[in-house]
Formats: sequence, C-alpha cells, structure tokens
Amino acid sequence: MKLKVPRGTTDLLPEDTATWQYAERILKSLCESYNYKEIRTPLFEHTEVFQRGVGDTTDIVQKEMYEFKDRGGRSITLRPEGTAPVVRAYNEHKMYGAAVQPTKWYYFAEMYRYERPQQGRMRQFHQFGVEVLGSEDPSVDAEVIALAMTAYEKLGLKNIKLILNSLGDSESRKAHREALISHFTPHIDELCSDCQSRLENNPLRILDCKTDMHHPAMKTAPETLDFLNETSNAYFEKVKAYLDVMNIPYTIDPTLVRGLDYYNHTAFEIMSDAEGFGAITTLLGGGRYNGLTEQLGGPESPGIGFGMGLERLMMALESEEIPLPIDDSIDVYFIALGDDAQLETVKLMQSLRQKGLKVDKDYMGKKMKAQLKNANRLQARVVVIIGENELETGYVQVRTMSTGEQKEVSISELDSKLFQLMEEKQS
Repeated sequence: MKLKVPRGTTDLLPEDTATWQYAERILKSLCESYNYKEIRTPLFEHTEVFQRGVGDTTDIVQKEMYEFKDRGGRSITLRPEGTAPVVRAYNEHKMYGAAVQPTKWYYFAEMYRYERPQQGRMRQFHQFGVEVLGSEDPSVDAEVIALAMTAYEKLGLKNIKLILNSLGDSESRKAHREALISHFTPHIDELCSDCQSRLENNPLRILDCKTDMHHPAMKTAPETLDFLNETSNAYFEKVKAYLDVMNIPYTIDPTLVRGLDYYNHTAFEIMSDAEGFGAITTLLGGGRYNGLTEQLGGPESPGIGFGMGLERLMMALESEEIPLPIDDSIDVYFIALGDDAQLETVKLMQSLRQKGLKVDKDYMGKKMKAQLKNANRLQARVVVIIGENELETGYVQVRTMSTGEQKEVSISELDSKLFQLMEEKQS
C-alpha cells in the first residue's frame, strides 16, 4: 500500500516553505511596528471553549470540528479557529488586569476543520491572526483593519478590496433579529434544513447560507444598517472616519454578517479581485466581538480581531504573479579532494557557520566537475577548493562564481577574505 497524506492536508516542500517564511517575516515585522506581541496557544482545547466561544449554531461546531475523547474521558477538540483560544488564554492569565491596556496579540497557528476540501480550503490549514482585547475605542477597529490591509500591500498585492459592515450592539442586533424572523418565516419551508433550524436560534446565520444564497428572500432580507441605533451608528461612523484619514478605501456591504456567532459592531472582509483567483475570493475576515470574554468565563472586556488564511494568501500571490525577493543562494561551497582535505573542510565549515555564513559541501563522493555543477545549482557565491596540495602549501583556491575569477588564499586568512567577498557582492 502506497501511503499518502490524509485528504484535505498537504505537504509543504522547501520550495514552498521559502515563500511562506518570507511572508511570515513580513507579517511579524509589521506586527512589531504596530506593537503586537505573539501568543501561542495549544493545538487542542476543551471542546467547551469552541461550543461557548464560536457558538452552537455555527457550521464549525455543528459539522466541522475534529472532536474526540481523551483517555480521561474528556471531550477535546483540535483548534478550528483562533479567537476563542486566545480569549480563553486572556481570561485564564488575567490579562484584563495588566497595567498596559489593551492587550494586543498576534498568532500563527494550524487549524482543523472537517469540510469538503477544495482549492484554498483544506481540512488542515494555516492562519495568521491578531486580537485586541480591553478597548472599545473605534480607532482600534480601524487599526486592526489597517494592519490587515498594510500586510497585503507590503507583500505586493494590488487587486484587493475591503468590505465593511456593522452588526450593531446587542439592542440593534435584537431588533434586526426580530425583523429577520418575520421576513423568513413565510419562506422557511423553501429553505434548507440548516436555515430552518437557524430561524429561531440564530436567524442572522441564514444570511450566510451557501445553499440558499440565491433564494429570492435573501435579496429582500432586512439589512443590518437599517436597524442600527444611535449609539451603534455613531460608532460605525467613527470607524469609517478613521479609515478615511488613513486613506484606506472600503465598500459598505450590509449583507456581510460573518460566519461566527460572537461578532457585533464592526465586521469586515478583505477579498481578492485578481483574475483567475477562484470562486472563493475572501482572503481574510474579522470583526468586533464584545461579550466573548464573558461567554468564556471572564469579566466584561471588549475585543476585535481577524484571521488571515495563509493558503489563500499564497494563492493570491500566485494569481498576481508577485515576484518575491527570496534568496535561496548560499555563501560558500567547499570542494574537498581527499580524506585529509575533508577533515580540514569540516573544520573550516563549522567555523564559518558559527560566524553566520551559509555554507555547504558535497556529501555524495562526486568528482570535482560534478561538485562544481552542484555549486551552481545551489547558487553558491564562492567555491573553496581544498586538496592535498592546498594542505601542504597552506593556500586554498577561492573561486568567485559570478566572474569565474580564482585566487589563492591563505587558510589562516580565509575567513576574512570570504567575508570581504560577501561584502563586495552585497554592494
């Protein structure tokens, strides 16, 4: 039997991970400039974290979670999303009492959802996210959105657009909920079984249904913005004003509701407009979730965040054919001819590696000509040739690959000469 990866998962080979690592460095650097700190939560949590945090009526909890019993009989779930675990950690470690507020965190995490695999949507996927807890200032909403937009811009994406909406506070949501129930009740028998169960439990989720998205009742459904009270409307206006002063364009879409129960006030998505990107255009989604800390057993503490799918980011970079400045070259490649030369080579390589150079050599016993070809494949800047004669004279051959120039260099001066060549190459 030929073993393969499980359906909905994939291997990331070195030619892939080089792109991922570059994007992750950009994202980490950006978070530092916004003063966000990294948090790392466990791969699995008690199932209740997601039942209470994400919501019993969501597809994630009802259909998609990888849930199992551990040997102690406890219900454990592989992490399907990032916000609930972060809020659990915030409560558990009493970060609401920290001297500096708000708490501004980011994470890189693997997520697991049992759903039908398709391009850009896997059962194991990777996510970058940020969460801000402790402030209900609308400028925080704008900052989180700005960070997301800036991330895509720094990675070179051009064909992106920001979609914005407000779900309002609890009073506004209640009024909208009642209007949705009245609107969909006459059509409920025409909708799917999921929507029928959502009518009373969470009618807002009907608007996010993929099965009935083209039903005529969807087009005439009450919109969230029509039910914003004065406070919610003022909050939304401030968020938009902050985005305006930062010159961040956006499109208002009153049908945007997001797929998780915990959202209120600001909701947003960033989508790709790139030609040939695919049917699912959403790159990132997020919003405000005041009340989630209380649902997970903590004190009242407002929050906002987003989750960015890294697989979808890679698809967008490929769709726009963004050339990333990824340097896969090495600094020095050693060619050792003879057993004594091998010993000296290993000694020199270790010294150079400890000083920060990228160094490699042949491990397959190839002839010199084949080793030179290998040096070219590895894009080596410099090749150092050591044989028995070089050991006797104390001088090695140093070849600059870009020019073909070759010089004799004393072994005692090799380190300084190689660093000089690296500096010349960079300049």
